[in-house]
Amino acid sequence: MERGRGPRSPAQGPARDARRQPGVRGPGTPVPGLAGRFLVWLADLGRARRLARRTGVEVGAADYLETTIIGFVDTALAAQNTVLAARSLGLGSVFVGAIRNRPVEVAAELNLPPHVVAAFGLAVGEPDPSENAGIKPRLPQAAVLHRETYDVDGADAHIPVYDERLTAYNERFGLTGDWSSRVLARLRGPESMGGRHRLREILLRLGLPSR
Repeated sequence: MERGRGPRSPAQGPARDARRQPGVRGPGTPVPGLAGRFLVWLADLGRARRLARRTGVEVGAADYLETTIIGFVDTALAAQNTVLAARSLGLGSVFVGAIRNRPVEVAAELNLPPHVVAAFGLAVGEPDPSENAGIKPRLPQAAVLHRETYDVDGADAHIPVYDERLTAYNERFGLTGDWSSRVLARLRGPESMGGRHRLREILLRLGLPSR
C-alpha cells in the first residue's frame, strides 16, 4: 500500500444518537444508539486536487478507479487503527456501513467539497456492561488462509460447520439465518443493496469518476 497521499479525513460529530446521523436514518437500520462520538470517515481525493490547482499541475490519474480504491483502502486502514487505539483505552466501537446508503445526503449535511465521499461511519463510546453482548464467530482461519495457492475445496469445506455455529449464535440474540443464507440474501439483486447499486453514478456526481 502506497502511503503519503493522505486520501482520508474523519469528520467528528458530537455525542448523539447514531441512528440520527446523516444517511443512517430510517427503520430497520442496525446501528448503535447513543455514542460518545460518531466519526464519518471520508475517502478524500479533494485535498490532492486542490493542491494540483494551486500549483498548476495536472493530476489526470485522479480520475481512475485505482485512485478511488486507494482512497477507500487508506481510509479503512486509518479507521481500523483508530478502533485498535480506542480499544486500548477501554472504549468500544461499531462500524456503520449504512452511511453509504445515501452518500449525496451525507455530503450535503457535512458540506463536503467536491471529490470527497463518506466511506463509512464509526461510533465510539464506553461499552454498556449491562448489555447482553457476545463475540460473533468468524470463519475459521483454515477457511480464509491459503498457502502458496488458493485452495477452493479446503476453504468451502468449513462453511457447513460455520453455518451451524453462526446459527446458534444468532439464536441467542433472537436472530435467524446462517452465514450462507445471509450472504446470498445480500447479493440476490440490486433491490438488496439499500440504494448502493447506484454508487458508480453517485461517485461520478461527487467528483470521483473512477473510470
